[in-house]
Amino acid sequence: MKPIVQISLDLTNIEDALEMAQVAVEAGVDWIEAGTPLLLGEGLYAVEALRQAFPHHPIVADLKTMDGGYLEAEMMAKAGATHVVVMGVAHQATIRAVVKAARHYGISVMGDILAAPDPVACAKMLEANGVDYIIVHTGFDERGEDPERTPFDHLQAVVRAVSVPVQAVGGLSVDQAAEMPKLGAPLVVIGAPLVIDKQEFKPSTDREKLKQILRQIVERVKND
Repeated sequence: MKPIVQISLDLTNIEDALEMAQVAVEAGVDWIEAGTPLLLGEGLYAVEALRQAFPHHPIVADLKTMDGGYLEAEMMAKAGATHVVVMGVAHQATIRAVVKAARHYGISVMGDILAAPDPVACAKMLEANGVDYIIVHTGFDERGEDPERTPFDHLQAVVRAVSVPVQAVGGLSVDQAAEMPKLGAPLVVIGAPLVIDKQEFKPSTDREKLKQILRQIVERVKND
């Protein structure tokens, strides 16, 4: 598949998220992610507000579902999400329930292999249970305790093991993220707020400067 650029709105209120999303969309970002902090802070309203503001953009609800798979996927779909995230370490019954709901509501499922004891086996299991994408994810807390851990630890093995598109997330620099399509992971995630050259870019940052940075990232991902 052609490279896709996704903005992950890891913010805690919808006002900041909408402002950041607008800049990202103007810069050419393809998918909008309601990050886990945003869903915790604003709930379903975050998805509803993003859908109203951006009626034609795919919206990923990063709920990290572990149980109640059908209901959670159904709720996100009805709120306007086009993609939902289920954890690979969830019971396989939960994964199948999320997939069942997704098929019913015409949305897609992303399977996150965060914390899986065997990342490759987890990715293959997720694909066998019907997920549409695999997320190779090194967690924030995991990286906090062991800064050497990155998605590169498992990325190539997972890409070789599955036939569905792969996304890599967790502590990647902008340069690393932009290289992902060349490594077989065409779904590129840019986190927001962004940190570039130790400068933090949040909604309060100069809008045009932020848009320019995001546009450069988008162009690099799609033209390299």
